Amino acid sequence: MDATKVIIDAVDRIRQRRTAPLVLELDLTEGLIDRPPTDPLSAILSMRRARLSDVLSGLKRARGDERVKGLIVKIGAHPLGLAMVQELRQAVLRFREAGKQAAVFAETFGEFGAGTVPYYLACAFDRIYLQPSGDVGLTGIALEQRFVRGALDKIGVEYQLGQRHEYKTAANMFTQEGMTGPHRESVARIAASVTEQIVAGVSEGRRLDPAKVRELVDAGPFTAPEAVDAGLVDGLAYRDEVYDEVRRAAGEDALLLYVARYHKGSLARKLPHPGEQAVALVQGSGPIKLGRSGRSPMGGGAMGSDTVCAALRAARRDDNVRAVVFRVDSPGGSYVASDAIWREVGLTRQAGKPVIVSMGDVAASGGYFVSMAADVIMAQPGTLTGSIGVFGGKPVIGELLGRIGVTSETVREGANAAMFSPSHGFSEAQWAKVDAWLDRIYDDFVGKVAQGRGLTRDRAHELARGRVWTGADAHASGLVDELGGLEDALALARKRAGLAADAPVRSYPRLNPLERLTPPDSSEDRTAALARVRLEAWGPLAALAGELGLPAYGPLMLPGSWRIR
Repeated sequence: MDATKVIIDAVDRIRQRRTAPLVLELDLTEGLIDRPPTDPLSAILSMRRARLSDVLSGLKRARGDERVKGLIVKIGAHPLGLAMVQELRQAVLRFREAGKQAAVFAETFGEFGAGTVPYYLACAFDRIYLQPSGDVGLTGIALEQRFVRGALDKIGVEYQLGQRHEYKTAANMFTQEGMTGPHRESVARIAASVTEQIVAGVSEGRRLDPAKVRELVDAGPFTAPEAVDAGLVDGLAYRDEVYDEVRRAAGEDALLLYVARYHKGSLARKLPHPGEQAVALVQGSGPIKLGRSGRSPMGGGAMGSDTVCAALRAARRDDNVRAVVFRVDSPGGSYVASDAIWREVGLTRQAGKPVIVSMGDVAASGGYFVSMAADVIMAQPGTLTGSIGVFGGKPVIGELLGRIGVTSETVREGANAAMFSPSHGFSEAQWAKVDAWLDRIYDDFVGKVAQGRGLTRDRAHELARGRVWTGADAHASGLVDELGGLEDALALARKRAGLAADAPVRSYPRLNPLERLTPPDSSEDRTAALARVRLEAWGPLAALAGELGLPAYGPLMLPGSWRIR
């Protein structure tokens, strides 16, 4: 009798899971990852974090699923990039347009700190709930730049750096004591553009006049009661109260299910068809370098040209692939590596397969270089892109070494054998070579921008000069073709390829477990696109290493740290 009851209860639970109303849940406490893990270490470190693409696909499917009654999202303290936030906002707004309810809960939008971008995300929802002890750190956008020229002078370090051109400001922190005119102009426009986007989003979401939103920005931050009075949040409640209210609205028997689990459940029920035509998704994330992609044990990933080129080749040669979406989230890096990837993008187009670039939070300098040959470049309004320019040089630490009693001697064969030694400066002839090198890279970069974007050489140069643009401004000038996210890019790829709106998406390279364990037969083998754990990189210190003149990733780098959170 007891065994029979256990079986009946189990069957009832299974039936309920298949038929009960659903409330989808997304917990952003640990943030999201923008790409699938490409090596064992990444897989372990990202085990409990949802992927952005899974969340977007899950919300897309949920729009037409009658079982799904609503969505609840918890926003935590983990920072999300502005473009990723805009992708999520877009998905939530489309979910609501399908007649679904969406609520958001936060313990705080900035605990004694800035919370403008998380609050901007929250404004895409029907209702915003805040813990009674929380705050709304709606304080605006600030981009801060530090300059170390004075400190370097005191310790006897001189930086010899060249840049093309006046907006390529990576060297300024070493060579200037404050912002130059072009530097300030560029940063001011980025701050203004981002603020325009955030004000518009808050205004629309909270039904407030834009002028009123700007007044609130200047008056922030707000305590929880002040936020309610200002119309910034709908209610003060703890997590249990919010979740109980959302589930009651969906039905007493409603089940809670993570969006990513909901998406993966649908994939498990859909069996793949041999020979089914699809869109390939190739991921390119992190600073660009020669060799293979991967991450350091210390943290921090890199986009290796060998890996990305092999993935593009594999997609190009797969007869079942009709189009390619290349997802780029990179501040740039090696010019030579960027050029190799640019070539493979062009070859994929020549093979008759449309290439759509979807830009993430940052796709600048080398990140723009690898994108510019695509049929269509798509970015979010808050994506940081452009930075079409180059810089290079070295620190000269001879005086510093002398002060601390370190001497050096060099034995060389060849007039320029010690050209890049930090012990001494460039000679006049060596500076001429550096200038020629910078001019050659810049001219090639701008020429390919003009070719890929259908611009005159003069117009491309006008938009280049190292200047960083938001996606909104880049779209207005023609550096970006369309504004949108990954789901929009996939939809466009399907349309360009003549595929059905629900045609499958396959990440490339597609490898079975055995292929992942066996070495490639040649560089043409698709397993050559596997990433690895990198032992030689600076990991999370890569950006600092590059800024200090150490051999990091290359001359096509976005100057400084530019992610807006």
